Amino acid sequence: MDPVTIGILGTVGLFVLLAIGMPIAFALMFVGFMGITTLASMDAAMPVVASTMYEVSSFFPYTVIPLFIVMGAFAGSSGLTKDLYSAFEKWLRKLPGGLGIATICACAGFSAVSGSSVATAAAMGTVALPEMERYKYHPRLATGSVAAGGTLGFLIPPSIGFVVYGMLTEQSIGKLLVAGVIPGLLLALAFITIIIVTVKMNPSLAPRRDEEVTWKDRFSALLGVWEPMLLFIIVIGGIYLGFFTPTEAGAIGATVLFGVALIKKKLRWVDLLEALTESTRISVMVLFLVAGANVFSYFLALSTIPMQVANWASSLTVSPYLIHFAILFIYLILGCFLDAISMMVLTMPVIYPVITTLGFDPIWFGVIAVLMMEAGLITPPMGLNIFTVAGVSKNVKVETIFRGVMPFLLAIIVVAVILTFIPSLALTLPKMMMR
Repeated sequence: MDPVTIGILGTVGLFVLLAIGMPIAFALMFVGFMGITTLASMDAAMPVVASTMYEVSSFFPYTVIPLFIVMGAFAGSSGLTKDLYSAFEKWLRKLPGGLGIATICACAGFSAVSGSSVATAAAMGTVALPEMERYKYHPRLATGSVAAGGTLGFLIPPSIGFVVYGMLTEQSIGKLLVAGVIPGLLLALAFITIIIVTVKMNPSLAPRRDEEVTWKDRFSALLGVWEPMLLFIIVIGGIYLGFFTPTEAGAIGATVLFGVALIKKKLRWVDLLEALTESTRISVMVLFLVAGANVFSYFLALSTIPMQVANWASSLTVSPYLIHFAILFIYLILGCFLDAISMMVLTMPVIYPVITTLGFDPIWFGVIAVLMMEAGLITPPMGLNIFTVAGVSKNVKVETIFRGVMPFLLAIIVVAVILTFIPSLALTLPKMMMR
């Protein structure tokens, strides 16, 4: 049996294992191991699995994952979400859908200190949803704003999505994080535009507020945004200027937020234990996924499938952008069934060689890929952010939330198209980095 046929059968077997419920990491590793054994030998397969597990678990830069997660946990413990929302609400309440806009801005601010979209949606939902319910906002707009705003945590650095992409493709994690800044702000602006246009078309979705806010109160509220601004400058600014690596930036950011939480006397022992437990759980999950993906990638490389797919794509007499958009459509469909990180580790062994063969910049594609993974967080029927918001709101049906996020899903697609034709939005800052 030729290597390509074995590779195809292995891929089919992988999806069969996933369909019967085997965890993705173990399915990838099992199929990869069996494939290498078939194409080479068991003596070749055993060292691949052993060395991959050791290299992934012992590679120092990967410690950035638990550090970014702990940053978000400390930010939540210090009351950052409430302060952020209060500050933006005082400044933006007079705009159409002002509370929804404040939610998007607060999500963007919280995303600057948390790499998790689910954590962002959960944290902001507990603060923003009761306030929007109090002022008679339609549940569809209220929950849709929180669920969509939460996705910014996957794009605005520090982002776990960029870390995983960098691990899988061996691209600079620092450049990827910096590349997400402008696209993240652009997406937040697109979400705000969606809210304004929606409320202009149907004012009953978000009744206007008549209470006046003094300028003194507005400027006083700005004290609630200094922490994320400081952390963003330290973490991303430090990486950009070459002062320290992403891992060092994560350690400094986590330490600063830990100090802030202690000073505010808002960090309890239970919060610290929960933060460390969550960071351990997510880190182990991600590292197992990456290890499994690496073993599976080795198998696919032996089967020559990625190289043949890349050569086939480059030989087509169609525009490379047509293939690019076909890949984006595939990601949009996969997002209906897989979580973001799983989707990335399953597809990159084949998609990445195609992208590089077509001549696309891997940093730019990393931003596009993370953006499309972000769309998967709010696409039915598996959108994690949707169920997170449903759990926070409790009295809003999942169907209502799905309808509420549809305009925001369109905004993500539009931003992906904009980045496709204006790649400088993602590449300008990385090219100007000090190292």
